[in-house]
Amino acid sequence: MTTLVLEDIHVSYGNIKALRGISLEVKPGEIVTLIGGNGAGKTTTLKTISGVRRPSAGSITFDGKRIDHLASHEIVSLGVCQAPEGRKIFPAMSVKENLEMGAYARGGNLTEDFARVFELFPVLKERLNQAGGTLSGGEQQMLAIGRALMARPTVLLLDEPSMGLAPMMVDRIFSIIRTINEQGTTILLIEQNAQMALQTANRGYVIESGSIVLQDDAKKLLGNDQVRKAYLGE
Repeated sequence: MTTLVLEDIHVSYGNIKALRGISLEVKPGEIVTLIGGNGAGKTTTLKTISGVRRPSAGSITFDGKRIDHLASHEIVSLGVCQAPEGRKIFPAMSVKENLEMGAYARGGNLTEDFARVFELFPVLKERLNQAGGTLSGGEQQMLAIGRALMARPTVLLLDEPSMGLAPMMVDRIFSIIRTINEQGTTILLIEQNAQMALQTANRGYVIESGSIVLQDDAKKLLGNDQVRKAYLGE
């Protein structure tokens, strides 16, 4: 079983320090959420795990091996895959082609992978030959998650999966996230909807100005006065 560990990660954009000594752990089988305000460093954390950004200090290990020096496609091949903020699907490509792109790093027979995605997201099977850009926002989010699952990740990184979605669709997406986890995929979740994220996760971290300021069991964070005032609107 594999564990994802970040230790004292620092990342800068020029003179701006985006991450200031981030340390967190995602254990096998967990859903872990990272919550915080806009610009706190949530997306930068995922980009750094994925190899899009390089840390100036610290280490990232997966299954006991350093991955912070690897290219993004190498990290995907090891089993860490991201469904990015804003979905980032290929709008001119069909649903089928988008899903196939998720498996580009491994290739091979995709029959079982398509079957799993269609079981989770039946609407994608109905839209298989439709251009990704013509899907609704919720369907595009399903496609982004489905595309990530085509890589057969051990750890799935989800960046703002509820962004821009109607409440009913948000409930549906989070129900599917729980199902994916129950099927054996570990999840690190970035989410503005702190209430939904903490209700779904096993553990949570709170990030402010590039630093982790709180970490605890998700249910305890839901009851934390500081979290309730800052992120739950109470």
